[in-house]
Amino acid sequence: MSVNKKYRAREYLKESITMIRESNDILFRYPSSEHTNGRHTAYMARTSSGDVLVVDDVAQPLDRQAAQFLRTEFPFTAPVPVLGRDCTIGLGDRLGLAAPGHIAAIRNYQATPVLVQQSMRELNLTGRTWQDILDVGTFMTFREGYTDGFGADGDHLKQATDIGRVLSLGYTMVTLDCSEHIACDDGGDRVSSDVAGRYLGRAFGLDNGQNITLDRAQLARAVNIYGKALDFVADIWRMFWVNGAATADFELSIDETTQPTTPEQHFFIASELALRGVRMATLAPRFCGEFQKAVDYVGDIAQFEHEVDTHAAIARRFGYKLSVHSGSDKFCIFPLVSRYTRGRYHLKTAGTSWLEAMRLIARLQPQLYRQAHAWAVKHVQEARTYYYVSLDMARVPDLADLSDRDLPGLFDLDDARQLIHITYGVMLKNPTLRQALYRAWYDMDAQDNRPYADALSAHIGRHLEALGVLRKDEEKALK
Repeated sequence: MSVNKKYRAREYLKESITMIRESNDILFRYPSSEHTNGRHTAYMARTSSGDVLVVDDVAQPLDRQAAQFLRTEFPFTAPVPVLGRDCTIGLGDRLGLAAPGHIAAIRNYQATPVLVQQSMRELNLTGRTWQDILDVGTFMTFREGYTDGFGADGDHLKQATDIGRVLSLGYTMVTLDCSEHIACDDGGDRVSSDVAGRYLGRAFGLDNGQNITLDRAQLARAVNIYGKALDFVADIWRMFWVNGAATADFELSIDETTQPTTPEQHFFIASELALRGVRMATLAPRFCGEFQKAVDYVGDIAQFEHEVDTHAAIARRFGYKLSVHSGSDKFCIFPLVSRYTRGRYHLKTAGTSWLEAMRLIARLQPQLYRQAHAWAVKHVQEARTYYYVSLDMARVPDLADLSDRDLPGLFDLDDARQLIHITYGVMLKNPTLRQALYRAWYDMDAQDNRPYADALSAHIGRHLEALGVLRKDEEKALK
């Protein structure tokens, strides 16, 4: 640890003006949160006015200084690059409350979480900041005693300024979204002689026994659609990873578009970026079929199986992992993803954790849920501008026809799930509703009763089981 970091940690303890000596105001300690490093003993506790960090019997607020103190003194609370590990799962937390459930699920499996994951869209809709999201990840890993390492992802970033911001804060993964530079094919032929020489008349073997070939029309289409995007990706790579010497994992997202990425186009993109020195940790293509929010995969599963086999083989040829975005609840294709990537992939989830939080409100606070649902219905058209879904409001039951005990069942209906999924932003921008929801979730979380963490652990655990991720006790038995 540097002298400056040690000094800052000492000064944090010395200068905090909100210190409160441990007293009867502490209602309970979080049982997994007590840690010592030889200099300090610390734990997290619940008080009548909220959670606090207690360091050497002195209670501190959960603010930016406290988070930095933990990252300095207890390094397991700081994110690290994780995409080099085989199975990694992005677990987005739109509320800042989901990490205990995520950790409870993931710690039993041979998988590594990206516990800090947020996109600019989610940031704007939830009213949170990059710093807040990172700090919550620090507090929750400390509180839950999770020491196996986690990543922090600036997700779907499109602007250099945003990338620079998250890197400066210590995020360990950047997902570059180049959708604004992906063009429509105008039918032109912009294939240069150099590009033609690299691909035409050649067959590129993959380790699954397939060959990739591109004819002139396929190559021209790839150049037309992705030419400008490749320039953008290379510029960003040089700016931050070459000139800026960034060490964060680099993920490329080409999935935010309506046109599927063919295996031939994937190969072309990977090959061209490799020639420019871009080293991706993972790439997210736009797979065939539909990866809509909140519901299972929609499309031809046989076609998906054939193409994911090829996409995964291309990724292996160029030394990165395949990434599956909008991966929440895609249970029917999880076994295929695991099989054809040979257990080496990155999967992103986020909205499903918000839905489990709202399912809990429907079960335990039905009147509050009715208010939230009514607000969602009123503002659904606004929410539709942010997400593509096949939601049909005519298939969402009228709450007047449902008893309180029927409300949780809404989350088993695709259209109702999509309604609540896409309206998280309009709900959280309503100050009265936001306050009531957070108060309800906070009050549910008691010393010996954690319904949200339990529900989320079971739900994410279902994802991991469908993916065939080994449990840690199973791995030990195999050895």
